[in-house]
Amino acid sequence: MNISLENTNIGIIGLGYVGLPLAVEFGKKYPVLGFDINQKRVDELSAGHDATLEVSDKELQNIKQLKFSCNKQELASCNVYIVTVPTPIDESNAPDLIPLRKASELLGEFVQKGDIVIYESTVYPGATEEVCLPIIEKVSGLVFNKDFFAGYSPERINPGDKVNTLTKIMKITSGSTPEVGEFVNSLYSSIITAGTHLAGSIKVAEAAKVIENTQRDLNIAIINEFAKIFNRLGIDTEEVLNAAGTKWNFLKFKPGLVGGHCISVDPYYLTHKAQEVGYRPEVILAGRRINDGMGEYVATQLVKKLSSQKIHIDEAKVLVLGFTFKGDCPDVRNTKIIDIVNELKDFNMTVDVYDSWANSDEVKHEYSIDLISTLQENTYDGIVLAVDHSEFKKMGAAAVRKYGKAKHVLYDVKHVFGTSDSDLRL
Repeated sequence: MNISLENTNIGIIGLGYVGLPLAVEFGKKYPVLGFDINQKRVDELSAGHDATLEVSDKELQNIKQLKFSCNKQELASCNVYIVTVPTPIDESNAPDLIPLRKASELLGEFVQKGDIVIYESTVYPGATEEVCLPIIEKVSGLVFNKDFFAGYSPERINPGDKVNTLTKIMKITSGSTPEVGEFVNSLYSSIITAGTHLAGSIKVAEAAKVIENTQRDLNIAIINEFAKIFNRLGIDTEEVLNAAGTKWNFLKFKPGLVGGHCISVDPYYLTHKAQEVGYRPEVILAGRRINDGMGEYVATQLVKKLSSQKIHIDEAKVLVLGFTFKGDCPDVRNTKIIDIVNELKDFNMTVDVYDSWANSDEVKHEYSIDLISTLQENTYDGIVLAVDHSEFKKMGAAAVRKYGKAKHVLYDVKHVFGTSDSDLRL
């Protein structure tokens, strides 16, 4: 390895929610090429705008050492490569490593002797060394840990969070050799003000990341199960949680739909690897079943409530407020709101979805749903407040209810309003 911080030239593969903030921070100190296969995304960033809203236009336009490109040949000038492509799951909940494989094939064309490849994408322990690096070896003809080296530093970005930003979250780092580990740690230490933690190996760093989201998934799953129980007992879940939360060691999680590209996906990477080595994880999969079923549960609860109010189910009209996977964020990847919509449609209901944060073209392309752009009063038999956007909070319950008919049901999934302001709460 012949790289120092002084001669570091960084190429970042993937310019989404993870890659772009990373490119911006590194671009303040090092020459950085942000590479993405999406020409529209590159053009947008080159013009100084980020549609994901993770980086402000002002900040993006002031980074002098950062440039964006779709031309892979420009990667040849780099000596440190950081991979931030997505790691989704397929229809059977198995890891889909195609984006990682393609990124590794791409890097195999350009990696030279002495270069370092750092992966940030969430994977199961062992994936970097077992899947990605052999591809680079094959394409490049170079030998791993002799000719080129690797690191792993899992992303910890929280989309839409303007408080816990990249530099304020401690970074886990690792390297394929002790020397490389120290370099990777120093590299990230130069931009992360919260500090870094150098793990003992790439596998340890991979495992640390995948259990972060698995633990959170399970914590939400138990709260969701509590909510189902309390619903049958006629107890408000939020009131129970507020009471229990008065003890210092009670973990303050809330019930809800678990979507997005991390929490609802990452546990399947761990369970896949666990089953591959002969262990069937019971608790993790049970938690996943609970959380994956919450969209259907919400829809069923609404149907029951409508029926109890003598509102005819067949051909009823329902308004779903919010479609992104979380509040005040435009990200619709793996949103579980679609489960609510589909289940209600199965009851032959008409469902309108409104979300000013979501990109209507993306929603249409990914989910075949036409978002409505305006809201009509006195129109709906049921209203589902599915996402806690600030816009809906500011409206207040009375304003939201105006969209309902004289007789309607309001389901506050996210506990946006008070206990008595809605007809149903999760």
